Order: sequence, then C-alpha cells, then structure tokens
Amino acid sequence: MTVAAASLPTLERCQLLLQQWRQTLELTARDRSLLSGHLQTLERQMERLAQRRLRIAVFGRVGVGKSSLVNALVGEALMATDVAHGCTRRQQAVTWPLTIEALEAIELVDTPGIDEVAADARARLAARVALQSDLVLMVLDADISRVELEALDTLLNWGKPVLPVLNRSDCWPEPQRQTLCRSIETRIREHLAVSGLCRTSRRVLAPIAVAAAPRGAVVLSDGRVRSRPLPAEVDGLETALRSLLNEQGQALLVLNSLRQAERLQQRLEAGRLLRRRQAAQGLIGRYAALKAAGVAANPLILLDLAGGLACDTALVVQLCQLYDLPMGGPGARRLLQRLSGHNALIGGAQLGIQAALSGVRQLLMVAAPFTAGLSLAPAAPVALAQAALAVHTTRRTGRLTARWLLEQKGRGKRSRPLPATLLRRLAWQDSTLQRLLAEWPQPLERTAVQELLP
Repeated sequence: MTVAAASLPTLERCQLLLQQWRQTLELTARDRSLLSGHLQTLERQMERLAQRRLRIAVFGRVGVGKSSLVNALVGEALMATDVAHGCTRRQQAVTWPLTIEALEAIELVDTPGIDEVAADARARLAARVALQSDLVLMVLDADISRVELEALDTLLNWGKPVLPVLNRSDCWPEPQRQTLCRSIETRIREHLAVSGLCRTSRRVLAPIAVAAAPRGAVVLSDGRVRSRPLPAEVDGLETALRSLLNEQGQALLVLNSLRQAERLQQRLEAGRLLRRRQAAQGLIGRYAALKAAGVAANPLILLDLAGGLACDTALVVQLCQLYDLPMGGPGARRLLQRLSGHNALIGGAQLGIQAALSGVRQLLMVAAPFTAGLSLAPAAPVALAQAALAVHTTRRTGRLTARWLLEQKGRGKRSRPLPATLLRRLAWQDSTLQRLLAEWPQPLERTAVQELLP
C-alpha cells in the first residue's frame, strides 16, 4: 500500500486497491468464460462501492410479507402484493429515501420466497441476491423453521450480516410477541452452536418486531365486522437500520466488495488447480515409468537408489514449477524439510526391500551358468516387483509434494496482495471494519485438497 493510498479514508483506499488488484489479475480466455458471472457480479459491486450505493436484501420464505415490508419502509406501494403466495417472481430493487451521511443511496432488494413448491430457480435466485447484498433482512412471520435455519446457515457461512425481522407482530398480544421473539433467538443460537457457527451467533440478535401491513377490525353500520388497513409499524426497524448504517454503512460496502473479490480469486485458483491436477498426473506418471524402467534394468542396488533419488528430485522440481513455487525460495526449503521425514521412512523401507530383491536377482544371475539359464526365469518377476516398488514410491513422493503445494493456497509470485490480505490490512487501520470482521467471520470457500490431488 502506497503512502498516498494509506492517507485516504477506508472506502477510497478499498476502491483504489481493488482497482489495482483487478488490473493485475491475469485471466486467460478460458478463465473469462468460466468466471463471466463472477466477473460481472464483482464489476457491479465495484460500481456500487464507487457510488456509495448500499444494497439491503429482504430475504425469507414465500408469503412472509417481504414486499409489504419494502413498501412500508419506502412509504409507497411500489412492490406488488397479493393474498396469494409467490407474488414476487423475480428480484426487484427500489431506492429507499433514507438519508445516511456516509452513503449516497440505499437500495432495498425484494426477493422471491426461498421455499415455494416447484420453484427451485427462485430459491437459487433469492440466495444469490442475498449473498450479493451488503446486508440481509431475514423476514419471519412465526417461529423460525428448519428451511429458514438452513438458509441462515448459508448466509452466515458467507460471513453475511443478517438482521432477523418478525413481521405481522400485530397478530400476537404483547406478552406472546415477546415470548415468540425469545424463542426465535434461542432456536437460532442453539442451531448455530450445533452447526459450528456459534462464533457468529453472538451477533444474531432477537428479531425486531414489525407489522408491515396491519389490519384492524371495523364494525359496519349493519353490524357486520370487516377489516381495514392500518398504518405500518416499522419505526423500530427503521431506527435500528439508521443507527447501523450511520455507524457501519461504508464498512459494510467495503466488506462485501472485498469478499466478492476474494470469492472470484478462490474460484480462479480452484479452476487452475484442477487443471494443474491433470498436468501433475501426467508428470508423476512419466517419472514413475522412467524410474521403474531404470530400476528393472539395473542390477546394482546403489545405482538403483541413486537413480531413484535423482528421479524424485527432478519430479519435485517440476511439480514446484507447475504449482508456481520456484525452487530455491523459503517455500521450497520448507517443502524439502517436510519431505525429508517421509523420504527417510520410505527410503529405509525401499533400501531393505530393494536390497533383498537385488540380492535374490544377483544370486539367480550367478546361478545361471550352473542351471543352464533356468535360474533366470524368476529374475523377471523380481525385476517387476522392484519396478512396482519404484512406481509406488515415486507416486507417494509426488502426491505428498502436490498436497503440500496445494496447502500453500497458490502462494507463488504475486505482484499484488490477495483481496483477503487487503481486507486484513484495511481492518487493521479501521476499527469499524475490524469489528465487522469479528462479528461476521467468513469460512473461506476452498475446494477439498483431496479432490485436487493427482
């Protein structure tokens, strides 16, 4: 980070550093094709960052009153609502005329229900919109259900800030409403503790009770009772959001922007590692075949071991180059240190087995003149056994090397730090961003190492 960048406010520093990272991101035509959706998502997020335009997703099951809540907050009936469930069939965004000094605009994004029957596409859309937003309002209309807890898991696994909202609170008397809110909070905490997300659960508070579209009873002149709409009761939610956005609005934008960039970086590295896996398989196979041929053809054990060591060393060098970890650096030295114990065990076993097999083969060759060559017949299986051992040890060395290199998470030569590093640096100098990171930690999305091993 340059001195000029360090003197800027956090949001401007984030924008500058993201632009520099994006410019130095080397993408092939294949990368651009495979990651086109993620690239477009990041570009839109960077535009919102530059415009200081924060997005709040209104998320939840079908029929809980998400559209009504958006209308109540905005103060206009901009979103279609209906007594039939599933009125929202695609994402819709409106500008919320709430004045926040640090932000230029706030968008409320209405999403389809996450549990509508025969609507898997809508559920995926709702999850995608929520994950691409800077803050999520999870709307409930009763005690939290299993489907909602699973959706909450998804959001928190992405480190997404979530604020539970209990809609239709006018349906319960005040004592029952308080009991329901406590039950929701308790169930969330218990579920997150079981699922291993208890660190995050301390920030998931009791839901804020609202009534987006309340109705009251009216007695008509003929004695019939009908209902009529009443003013929305969303002041508590609006106050909470105003306080939150005044304090953390820009930090939420920065956090989501850098996590979007980190998500793109992870997908890029995972794709490249999968392609490297195929190249590593071919590389290990060639060296294993070369080592096996040399061991099978050579009768001297010392030459077998020397040739095998040279072959394994060349394999390690080639794998380091393939995974962008040049030999001679501290990373390669750590790799060789880690391989030393493995090689000592395998080398000792190999020495004993190879010595026994070589001794048997030499005895058979010495006995050949006295047996009219019949003793040479078992020499071929012995040579094959030696070759099989050589192949096994080479593959073991190759896989161990590849595993260690994969665990480095692509730490090769980089001209710019990764987005996760930029986020930590910015948080070090910004206490608000640091607090957000502590409250909403994000388990990094990584492809399992076992799936990438050759």
